[in-house]
Amino acid sequence: MSKNQEAVEEHHDIEALLAVLDAADRMPSATRLRARSYELLSLVPGSTVVDIGCGAGRAVAELAERGVHAVGVDPGQWMLAAARERWPGAEFLEAGAEDLPFADGSVRGYRADKVFHVLQEPGRAVAEARRVLCPGGRIVLVGQDWDAIMIDSDDAALTRTIVHARADLLGAPRAGRQYRGLLLAGGFDDVAVEAHTSVFTDPAMLPLLAGLVEPACAVGAVGRDRADEWLAEQRRRAEAGRFLVAVPFFAASASAPASA
Repeated sequence: MSKNQEAVEEHHDIEALLAVLDAADRMPSATRLRARSYELLSLVPGSTVVDIGCGAGRAVAELAERGVHAVGVDPGQWMLAAARERWPGAEFLEAGAEDLPFADGSVRGYRADKVFHVLQEPGRAVAEARRVLCPGGRIVLVGQDWDAIMIDSDDAALTRTIVHARADLLGAPRAGRQYRGLLLAGGFDDVAVEAHTSVFTDPAMLPLLAGLVEPACAVGAVGRDRADEWLAEQRRRAEAGRFLVAVPFFAASASAPASA
């Protein structure tokens, strides 16, 4: 395959991913959770707030509407290209959570939504957040617990196998339940944690299940025939209006120490 063909396929993959993310972001529960994350940041008008793993930039635009200087950070060039196309007036930078392009104590708010589960060393990202935040600055971590996703299915045992196998392929699949410990270990003050559950019944979320089962199948945790049968059952449930996926999310917030 040529590099041009690979680029086209990657572009199509990103477009498909964006379609799924957009559908998820439009869910009322997702809209409420984003709004809650902004509240937890205790926004100060005119201050700088960074959104880590900003993806296509929706949160950056929403934060800017609330009167702050919002900066989106993401390591993915395709995602940043989509963000810049969608929000041409916003600021986006290419970087990872462990190495941010900001001076010490230069930002007032730090937000990372659905990011820490893909990191191999979440503690490094927390230390970097502590470095860039000013005294009293706020950090908010939001994310799902991949090991606790609930899916209505006729085969509960197979469903558990799929969920756990997919979780085990991630860097930190249980990062959500670890947020509190990470923030405390990072020296943050006023650490608080909330739990929110998003319930999806729209068939538009079916691609999320393929995203669970295909990696589990690829590593041999589930056979191809059983995987196909499981996905077919989920499609039948969607057609009959009996589709349900519930995803627990944690929202942790804290403050950088007022003095070093």
